[in-house]
Amino acid sequence: MTSCILLSAGLSERFGSPKALAMIDGNTVIQHAQNTLLQSSCDEIIVVLGAHATKIQPFIFIHSRIRVVYNKDYFFGQTSSIQAGCKALDPKNQGILFLPVDCPLVKATTIDKIIQEFNKDHTDILIPSYQHKKGHPPILGHHLKTKVLGLTPDLGLNSLFGEHPPQTIEIDDSGIIKSFNTPEEFEAIKKPLR
Repeated sequence: MTSCILLSAGLSERFGSPKALAMIDGNTVIQHAQNTLLQSSCDEIIVVLGAHATKIQPFIFIHSRIRVVYNKDYFFGQTSSIQAGCKALDPKNQGILFLPVDCPLVKATTIDKIIQEFNKDHTDILIPSYQHKKGHPPILGHHLKTKVLGLTPDLGLNSLFGEHPPQTIEIDDSGIIKSFNTPEEFEAIKKPLR
């Protein structure tokens, strides 16, 4: 069983409003991300909300594969949201994908390829790469959950790479490296869609 933790708890300070609610192809970014994940072979989608939870909640789909968790410690940063999502994982989980809401252009077929490669090789950590640039979503083996839960707020997932060197999978999807923090960056990553 593969789960995806969709991270949408941040303050979005540089964007000026919740990044999850920016519009892309007639939907909010969070709706777009959920659509992508539901089209993929991901078994479970855990949406982590925090700073703007009441504004974003109405855009969360009611679906058997989607669950919402609230990260009350969102002000500590992304690691706290990753941990909140990990605590809610189905016990049958084998692999954990992490997708920040500000990386909305990843294709469902890309997620499928990452899951297939992970299931084939049973690596600790697998990271997609586009033209040799690492992107999202990485996938971690469930056996690393305890180590993820033990991270301090100042440490990200990459702090595990020393002990668990990640493997990469080259994927022809520029969406894995397209993320945004400002309105200008959002307009820039949307341009190829038009």
